[in-house]
Amino acid sequence: MLADHSTLATRVAEALSKRNELYGRFFDRESQRLASACREMSGRFLEGGRLLAFGRGPYTTDAQHVSVEFVHPVIVGKRALPALDLSLSFAAWIEAILRPEDIVMGFGPPEGNREVQACLDIAQERGAMTFALPGQGSYSFNSATPDPFMHQEMVEILYHTLWETVHVFFEHRELGQDAGEAGFLYPFLGQGKQETIAVVDDVAASIQMKVSEDAKLRAQVSEEECDQMVDTAFAIQARVKKGGKLILFGNGGSATDANDWALDCVLPPEGYTPVPAISLSLEPANLTALANDIGTEVIFSRQLIAQARENDIAIGISTSGGSKNIVMALEEARKRGLLTVALAGYDGGEIVRRGLADHALVVRSDYIPRIQEVQASIYHVVRELIELADHEDS
Repeated sequence: MLADHSTLATRVAEALSKRNELYGRFFDRESQRLASACREMSGRFLEGGRLLAFGRGPYTTDAQHVSVEFVHPVIVGKRALPALDLSLSFAAWIEAILRPEDIVMGFGPPEGNREVQACLDIAQERGAMTFALPGQGSYSFNSATPDPFMHQEMVEILYHTLWETVHVFFEHRELGQDAGEAGFLYPFLGQGKQETIAVVDDVAASIQMKVSEDAKLRAQVSEEECDQMVDTAFAIQARVKKGGKLILFGNGGSATDANDWALDCVLPPEGYTPVPAISLSLEPANLTALANDIGTEVIFSRQLIAQARENDIAIGISTSGGSKNIVMALEEARKRGLLTVALAGYDGGEIVRRGLADHALVVRSDYIPRIQEVQASIYHVVRELIELADHEDS
């Protein structure tokens, strides 16, 4: 018998609360080690090192995400740092391009992945700094949970904090430039390397603060969005039951979230039933062809025209709620009678103001990393609810 709506909403609230407790304990324990690892990363970047990331299955999306975060920083004025996603044939890429000054990051499920670990071992033998998430490396941990969704969310918080705090150490190290007589005003631009050990404690405290901000946002989502999450999951499942599929899309980090949600559907954890889904953000040839020939505004709407069928569900992910190509795709989905769903930040932006989503799930924050981390919790819990709805119907 189908559980009543209030019972399901309570389960959602419990799932979000459990995440806050787990992540709080983990980062309280790991913040000092992460700060020290971040200090070493900054030195390697300044020596010309690159971040080389890879994963298997759904964890390829973490490699995509960490790469775009370092190359395209959302904080104004922060430098672009060299990072690459090598998930496609990562062993061959590492063999061909690895340098000793590089930083290598391998992603896998809670129990680890043998191929990922073997590649990390090779990288470490050749002098690279390695992040085994999870596994064994220069920085590594044993997963704090067997749940693949919560494990992945925790890892996303981890690499977001690395990206955010590595810049702190740049301001305390030499950049190989001579500031001349003005050097005393900008000591981090001088030739003399600045001491950074004392900064580690401050960075560790900053990491804990970021996790606390996350927890507050999840608590807020628990208060404001639980009912909507339940409604969204069962509306999606009703369309899937009639033969529909999920069509997901997003830009940048939100593109990797779209890819992850799609993979969580078609390549789900053990015990879950596969759900038909595609991500329009996984199509580099289509994306670049449309952007080059027409413009970035149509990269999703034109694909949706080709892919959409009766009973499909269009899901747009946008931290701003106003990305033009997301808006246009949802407009097109509306014309075609698709169920429309949006994951947004801020106040929901144009998507919410214009009512373009039948179901809008909003993380009310103006800081992109925190929005994305809580959005990951939302779509993972919705995926769990879709599974529950499927079992209830069978």
